[in-house]
Amino acid sequence: MFISSTRLFRLLTFVSFAGLILANVHAQQADQGNQRPNILFIMSDDHTAQSIGAYATLLKDLNPTPTIDKLAAEGMRFDNAFCTNGICTPSRACIITGQYNHINGVFDLGGHIKPENQTLPILMREAGYQTAIVGKWHLEQEPNFDYYKVVPGQGKYFNTEFRVQGEKPWPKNLVKYPGRHSSDVITDSTLEWFKQKRDPNKPFFVCHQFKAPHDYFENHPRYDSYLADVEIPEPKSLWELPDTYGSIATRGYQDELTRHIGTSIGRRNLRRSYAEDLPKQFPNEFKWDFNDPNLSDDKIKHLAYQAYLKKYLRCVKGVDDNLARLIEYLRSEDLLDNTLIMYTGDQGFWLGEKDYQDKRWAYDPSQRMPLIVRYPKAIAANSSSDAIVENVDFPALMLDYAGVEIPESMQGRSFRGICETGVEPADWKKSAYYRYWMHMAHHDNPGEMAIRTKTHKLIYFYGCDYEGENQTPPAWELYDLVKDPEELNNVYDEPDYAQVRDELKLQLAQRRQEIGDDGSHYPKCESVVQEFWDYDKEDHERAIEISAAFRERREEMLEKKARN
Repeated sequence: MFISSTRLFRLLTFVSFAGLILANVHAQQADQGNQRPNILFIMSDDHTAQSIGAYATLLKDLNPTPTIDKLAAEGMRFDNAFCTNGICTPSRACIITGQYNHINGVFDLGGHIKPENQTLPILMREAGYQTAIVGKWHLEQEPNFDYYKVVPGQGKYFNTEFRVQGEKPWPKNLVKYPGRHSSDVITDSTLEWFKQKRDPNKPFFVCHQFKAPHDYFENHPRYDSYLADVEIPEPKSLWELPDTYGSIATRGYQDELTRHIGTSIGRRNLRRSYAEDLPKQFPNEFKWDFNDPNLSDDKIKHLAYQAYLKKYLRCVKGVDDNLARLIEYLRSEDLLDNTLIMYTGDQGFWLGEKDYQDKRWAYDPSQRMPLIVRYPKAIAANSSSDAIVENVDFPALMLDYAGVEIPESMQGRSFRGICETGVEPADWKKSAYYRYWMHMAHHDNPGEMAIRTKTHKLIYFYGCDYEGENQTPPAWELYDLVKDPEELNNVYDEPDYAQVRDELKLQLAQRRQEIGDDGSHYPKCESVVQEFWDYDKEDHERAIEISAAFRERREEMLEKKARN
């Protein structure tokens, strides 16, 4: 068939144009497939895995976290995520820098991270992300984000205040919300940023960080009826502990320090307990008299536990409901499925186990962090992993998804491959490192370090402050987490565990060197660490002497306080 040159030219032009359109469509599809996700990092304060339904715990039937549970059902739940230092400021410093605390310099609640050292938001901004943080910050220095609206220090539950950018230098620009609850206002503020300040031409990196459920658990009044007529299940270890739990470090010689180490739910700790503190904090709600001789120790412990858990879970409920508002907004704006969402707490928290309160200990209830990661484009729904992940790994994961090369200054590793396949690389870490430095501060926890594998935990209570002083008795504890997940049976001295003990001791020493916790930061403290490392008979006898001396000092302190 004859085709004129004009028709042929038109036909070729059409084919070329169609091919160009098809190529452009394919390019757009490829771009969409490779598009970097938005990143939403959500962290609640002291929100422990035991209070999240997705972790199937004692409290699951109370259904306090349906929104968080749905995130888990649509993504991956990590069962072995751990903080490296179980206290607010150090944990946040690990996440903002990707470094262990002995490297980033934040050993305790007095630490801070200078703006130029806030690696995660700096690299996100350089990668083209619009960065924002709203809520609890707790790192003292000005946040190095494009936008910030953060509570001063620990923050207030009610009459919420924020430090913001403005005409005055940090931290003098303050906005106040009289009468408003922090969980509501923090969520309102994040939604305000999305609606008024988000640049739709850039991916976003947003840190949304609740104050709740940090103690003393001031819930919004709308939750007062939640669980009001419910008897909260009580952990068995609140009432019964075998003789095999703990050590001279946590109990003293012949249990002489059980009333002085580890703050309590009931009357056990002579200095601080929820049994005494809750009626002082909430006098209109809780009417028991701590000193009433007609109230037995068991009765007052039961009252305190029930009150504590209800206040805590009401704060958790407020977090979950506000999170639902945030998720729904993302869904309504068609942003949800192109956003990598991470939900976590800054560490775990004791919910009455072993009659302990707060966090700090190297035991799992406070070392373990909840961690849920949702990104349906790459992460399978209803998936879980028992890979060991530390909070220093969190920023590496986010930077990996942002297409940013992980800097050498970061000690954490991306676990993106685990998220997307459920398979651990052959060279993935086999243990988590832990160190708590705030010896006997606030909640009477001794200085300690630990290593945790999937099957065992070795804890070394060296028991001194930064200057090697105010000693509590040193000791080692070893737990078989397969047989004893509640860490109630210290097998450190059992012959059958001698090989495991020695191997873990070696691993702990090697891990310290690998990550730079070499003792140079506080040499006097390190001298005590090394003195009792071998823990022979002589060391144990010295520990007995230290136990008696500490009890004497503590009782003198309490007597002086009573006189005054």
